[in-house]
Amino acid sequence: MGWWQVGADTLAGSRFVVSPLAETVAALKLLDRGVGGTPADRDWLDLHLPAYRRKLTADPVTALLVRTAVGGRWNATFFTPTPDVAGEADFARELAQVRRTPARTALADLAVARGGPLPAELHRSDLPARAADLLEWVWTTGVLPSWPQRRRIAEADIVARTAQLGQGGWAAALADLRPGMRWLGGSRLQVTAGDHPPMELAGAHLLFVPVTPRRSWVCWDTSAVAVGGHAGHRYAVVYPCSGVLAEAGRSRAPEALGRLLGPARADVLVLLGAPKTTTQLVALTGQGLGSVGRHLKVLFDARLVQRRRTGRSVLYFRTDAGDVLVRAQSDGG
Repeated sequence: MGWWQVGADTLAGSRFVVSPLAETVAALKLLDRGVGGTPADRDWLDLHLPAYRRKLTADPVTALLVRTAVGGRWNATFFTPTPDVAGEADFARELAQVRRTPARTALADLAVARGGPLPAELHRSDLPARAADLLEWVWTTGVLPSWPQRRRIAEADIVARTAQLGQGGWAAALADLRPGMRWLGGSRLQVTAGDHPPMELAGAHLLFVPVTPRRSWVCWDTSAVAVGGHAGHRYAVVYPCSGVLAEAGRSRAPEALGRLLGPARADVLVLLGAPKTTTQLVALTGQGLGSVGRHLKVLFDARLVQRRRTGRSVLYFRTDAGDVLVRAQSDGG
C-alpha cells in the first residue's frame, strides 16, 4: 500500500482548500471516463459529453494527450498541478501553471503516466498549451456556469470535515475521504491501496481539496515554495464531496412549494432530506446565517423540521410532515 509519513507539524498545519482547476480536472476526468457514478454526474454528462466527444474527434492529438495524461492509472503531473496553500485560487492563475510547463517536463510526465515510451504523435512542443486550452474549454462550458453552486457544496463538505476533525480527530475526518485512504497511526497516512513506496512529508504543506464529481487523486509539487516565511513542498489529496452534499447541490424546490413557503425557505426544507447543520445550509444555499436561522425557526415551529445535537453540532432534518409536504408539492408541481 502507498502511505505518507506525516509529521505532527505538517498535520497541524494542513488545511482544506477549494480549487477551481481541481474541479475542472475532475470534470475532465468524468468526461474522459464517460460514465457518472451519481445522478448529478450523469445529468451533467448528458449535457456536456456529446460536445466533448465532438471536440476530441476533431482533434486527435489532444484526444491522445488527454487519454495519456488522465485516462490511466497515473496522472501526468503537469496536468494536475497542486493547488496553492493560500486558499481558493483564481482559475486563470491556476491554469497558467499548466500553460507555462516546459515541453520537456510535459513529455517526461506523460511518459511516467503512460508507463513507457510515448507514441510519435505526442512528441511535440505544444502539449502544455493544448492541455491548458482543453481545461479552459471544460471550465468555460461545463464548470463556470455552475461554479457558485459547486463552490458552496465544496465549502459545505469542508465544514462537515472540520466538524469531524474537532470531534474525532484526523482518523474520523479522513476515514472516508477517498477509496483506499485511512489513518494508520504512527504518523502514517495511507493515501492509496496500491503498492507504492512511502513518502516523507516532513516540513511539507498538506492540502485536502474537495471536488463535486466522483473523482479522486493525489498530487504534489516538490519544488520549494515560500509560505509565511517558510519553504516547503506541497502535497494534496483531491477527494469527492460526500454523496449527501453532492446530491443536495442538485436539489431544487418545486415551484409550488416555493409559492407556498417562499423560494428561500422552500430550498432549506428540500435540502433537509438528509440532516445538515446551519453552517452547511448557509454554504449550500448561499443565504446568510441570519436568514437560514429564521427559516429554520419557522419550519421548526411548523413541525416540518426537527433537530438533534451531535457533539457540538446541531443537525436539522425533515419530519414526516415535512417529507409529505415536499413529496406532495413535487408530485403536484
